[in-house]
Amino acid sequence: MMGKPVVSGTRITVESILEKLAAGESKEQIVAEYPRLSEESILAALGFASKALRADVVYPVSAEAG
Repeated sequence: MMGKPVVSGTRITVESILEKLAAGESKEQIVAEYPRLSEESILAALGFASKALRADVVYPVSAEAG
């Protein structure tokens, strides 16, 4: 998956889970779409993203991103 973090044992990226949640999909909808996921794995993806954002990393933002 091009080095992107994925849910263990799947090819489902943390990024795609976050995008679906940001778009308003519920955990139940995501699990229905990806039966290999569980609600616990979705919460783990959120936890991973939270820890990654706490790291001392600067993320460049282009003028187009706003």
